[in-house]
Amino acid sequence: MNDRMMKAVLYDRYGDPGVLYVGRVPRPEPAPGEVLVKVRAFSVNGSELAARAGRLRLFTGRKFPQRVGLDFTGEVAALGAGVTPYAVGDRVWGVLGRTAGFGSAAEYVTVPAERVGPVPDGLDLVDAAALPVATTAVTALRDKAGLRPGERLLVRGAAGGVGNAAVQLGRAYGAEVTALARAANADFVRGLGAYRAVDHRTVRPADLGRFDVVLDTAGTDLRAFRRLLNPGGRMVTIAFDQKRPAVSLGYVVASTVHGHGRVRFFSGNPLRGHFDDLARHVVEGRLSPAVDTVFPLEETAAAHRALEAGGVQGKYVVKVA
Repeated sequence: MNDRMMKAVLYDRYGDPGVLYVGRVPRPEPAPGEVLVKVRAFSVNGSELAARAGRLRLFTGRKFPQRVGLDFTGEVAALGAGVTPYAVGDRVWGVLGRTAGFGSAAEYVTVPAERVGPVPDGLDLVDAAALPVATTAVTALRDKAGLRPGERLLVRGAAGGVGNAAVQLGRAYGAEVTALARAANADFVRGLGAYRAVDHRTVRPADLGRFDVVLDTAGTDLRAFRRLLNPGGRMVTIAFDQKRPAVSLGYVVASTVHGHGRVRFFSGNPLRGHFDDLARHVVEGRLSPAVDTVFPLEETAAAHRALEAGGVQGKYVVKVA
């Protein structure tokens, strides 16, 4: 077998999960400042589903084949020139940067050294793949919203990848957490630390009460959820309505000058310091990986299909043999 080639998940056209297949592509080599990671696992994220379906073609274009995979865990396989914090064999996790696009659904990935961090000792690399996106929850609650002990926190999409981490962290930060999730996931989010679990399909936003912080992972109905803020409240969204992204963006911008409670939007783009924070939260017992199902690499399409169907409890993780 040619060791200059590797397996990777690809697609040759936009479409449903059935367009995904495992093909062979050249194995990358680390450039100066980069590390080559032998991937052990990655998780499936909503942005990848949107890209694969063609909803982000303004950014992804029409050059094929295209790749999937945003985050990863694995071991350092090689170092580019000038990389000093790591050694071959180190266990790391990371997220590809905004400019890198997708591509971690593969046997190897190259990434700038500042975009990975050490995985805590004793944490299985497959389980750990559920956590890199939790850096988004840390940034949203601690840095963007400034969540304080005793405040009331509403987490929308509480059973998902970022949402489940936000519930855990909200509880750890001393907040009273209300989790919006399907009724079937109520016990799951309560087990994560939610004080109250509410079925988002049967309860109107206006009936939820008032909150000091709202964390939104859906990007829809932003106006309705912003109205739930107490004076001095803060709302953070990490998503735009995929069907009407311009409307969502327009509302976020308008919120800075109209009414109380600015809606803060950001897209996770973690660096080494974020991963150090993540590891610290894990070691201190504030955060644990929530893995719904582990799929083999050859069944990545099934993992996409499962996430699209809804009802995930934590993360769908794909193990790279």
